[in-house]
Amino acid sequence: METAEGSVGTSGPSGLAPGLGCASFNQDSTSLAVGTGMGYKLYSLTSVEKLDCIHESADSPDVFIVERLFSSSLVVVVSTALPRRMNVYHFKKGTEICNYSYSHDILAVRLNRQRLVVCLEESIYIHNIKDMKLLKTLLNTPSNPSGLCALSVNHSNSYLAHPGSATIGEIVVYDANILSTVTMIPAHDTPLAALAFNAQGTRLASASERGTVIRVFSIPDGQRLFEFRRGMKRYVNISSLSFSPDGQFLCTSSNTETVHIFKLEQLGITGEEASPTWTAYVGKMFSAASSYLPTGVTGMMSQDRAFATAHLLAMGRRNICTLAVIQKLPRLLVMSADGQLLIYNVDPQEGGECTLAHKHRYAPLCEVLDMNRPYLPLSVVLSVDVCPGYSEDGGAKKGEVIPEHEFAAGPVCLDDENEFPPVSILRQ
Repeated sequence: METAEGSVGTSGPSGLAPGLGCASFNQDSTSLAVGTGMGYKLYSLTSVEKLDCIHESADSPDVFIVERLFSSSLVVVVSTALPRRMNVYHFKKGTEICNYSYSHDILAVRLNRQRLVVCLEESIYIHNIKDMKLLKTLLNTPSNPSGLCALSVNHSNSYLAHPGSATIGEIVVYDANILSTVTMIPAHDTPLAALAFNAQGTRLASASERGTVIRVFSIPDGQRLFEFRRGMKRYVNISSLSFSPDGQFLCTSSNTETVHIFKLEQLGITGEEASPTWTAYVGKMFSAASSYLPTGVTGMMSQDRAFATAHLLAMGRRNICTLAVIQKLPRLLVMSADGQLLIYNVDPQEGGECTLAHKHRYAPLCEVLDMNRPYLPLSVVLSVDVCPGYSEDGGAKKGEVIPEHEFAAGPVCLDDENEFPPVSILRQ
């Protein structure tokens, strides 16, 4: 789930020796990728009690972006030494599939089985993951210094969401399969802070920089379905949003000590598809009374409280959360900037307070993340010359790339490690 594909990163290489550069869940929350000053590590998330390191690489020092495609052998890496260059590896075979260089620092990379998306501050590049060819360049996008974007993990509904404005919370929804804009959603009054699709690519959650209200929209039409309020008295910095695999729950984390889980079962804004629950009945009552109440009160009444919460061991640090099924039970996973992975039990029937099932440390105490950043991952500001050979027309400079004839004619199943056999690399 995309849902799960947030990451925590540093604001620069200084003070990181070896240090963490980033940490991220993969698309279905079965794996954890950690970038360090020495390279990167991949962990399996199939057990509550054990956190197994399944791969460790020291080939790319000072990694600040590392993204794994589901449980395949494909890993995308960006380092602080070359923040404008993306390297794609087959980690099980120890081979590089390809690399691309861009005009400015890479801020985020998103993957599904159909597309690979690279986000820069004012442009977005869409590659075909089958052969890594550049399909589309979205130039002159609104300034996006945090690299905020979301890509549906469902390759049949391969939607891309990114900010449509630098001053208000507009969302552009783009179909990465047919390469055209689908809709523009006026989601919030203030700039966006977080975006996430559900696993099916049919719903999109968003939060603004205020951090008080989370909204859920239907995709592709962009109709507002749900509003959830995570706080009223204080603004917070929302750091992640994530749907559960079945799309029935949505979790959100911030710089506070509480992770909120909302249940998507109540009436949408349109009032259609009534749900036979007590909370839905109460919602109807509030809606009927809304015309007699002041505007501020009406907005308050129409929004739902958290179904469940988890209280963290510390506050003030950025956290990334995701909902997953581990050992056949629903779990809340929270990845903290101090190198800890917290696994909570979630009661899908009653909700309430989540209980801490296990705590893992995926990094030594000396390897902690600097969280003084607006969003994740954020590019490292370095003085780097424009890569020679860069072309605005092409949008990216192709480096070493796997020959097209090495790929099957049909869809590529990247769960099979044989999809990327060792080849003679061609320079172009």
